[in-house]
Amino acid sequence: MNYNTKRRVAALLAVPALLFTAACGSDDGNNGDTAAGGVAEVKGKVGEKPEISVPKDGEPSEKTVVKTVSEGSGTPIKASDFVRLDWTVEKWGGDQELGGTWAETSTAGGTPRRQSVEQIGKQSQQLPEKVLDAVKGKKPGSRILVQGTAGDLIGENLNTSAGIAAKDVLIWVVDPVGAATVDAKAEVKGEQAATEPGLPEVEVPSQKAAVITIPKGAKPPKELEEQVLVKGTGKKVEAGEGLIAQYTGVKWEDGKKFDSSWDHGGATAFQIGTGSVVEGWDKGLVGKNVGDRVLLVIPPSLGYGASPSSELAKNTLVFVVDILGTV
Repeated sequence: MNYNTKRRVAALLAVPALLFTAACGSDDGNNGDTAAGGVAEVKGKVGEKPEISVPKDGEPSEKTVVKTVSEGSGTPIKASDFVRLDWTVEKWGGDQELGGTWAETSTAGGTPRRQSVEQIGKQSQQLPEKVLDAVKGKKPGSRILVQGTAGDLIGENLNTSAGIAAKDVLIWVVDPVGAATVDAKAEVKGEQAATEPGLPEVEVPSQKAAVITIPKGAKPPKELEEQVLVKGTGKKVEAGEGLIAQYTGVKWEDGKKFDSSWDHGGATAFQIGTGSVVEGWDKGLVGKNVGDRVLLVIPPSLGYGASPSSELAKNTLVFVVDILGTV
């Protein structure tokens, strides 16, 4: 399953969803924190990869189970919160990881491990709706077990080519690392600086996509160009965090908009500084401040140049990004 680059260019996640082919819409089948039948045991400290084991001779519960393995601290996660997560999934009795974030490792240069950044109540490309919804009401730092049949948790969107049948019982362990509440219609406030000579002009009408005007007859820059148009006063964005933003992107070559968060629900989030988005975003946004409005001009080599199949592979990309928060 791949993102539509026109609609989700800011969230080109590299970790594939192995088990399902689309968002999973179904009624809530959670069964609280207890259920009759076998339930997987989870060991290990939060912040480390969990160890999952099942009773050798026991049969799994026939009902979907949601269990808080350990409780974190802080404010419970609310509906529509942005969350940063670690997770893993195994098949009952399979003793093999089918997917997750723990396979990712930090690099020798210190690049943080990739994690999932999601919004509660919104379509996820990696976690079924019921699994993501299980973290609602829990506190960051918790560890949560979700166990149920693939048919119940994933439904008709189950990717059977992954070798999983609807009757197979799957075990997810989800660790919400952090959470943040940001209004979908939030935007950066403050006096905006004029763009530097040779860079596109930018107008940002309230509650709408930015209007970006490419200089007539100008050749696109060969290197990354960036400018803070509005200076924020919030914390610096660190690699590995989930960055919550509004953004608009146009192609330098024709000035046409190809994507904007305003076109599909407002504020969105993605992990920054881990190769989860185009390199120009990682280079241009790590180290900026919450409250900044940033202009980025990204050459193909730092955009989609490494993905020849992308419709944007040969384009220089121009983005205006409002940094609203981190998670």
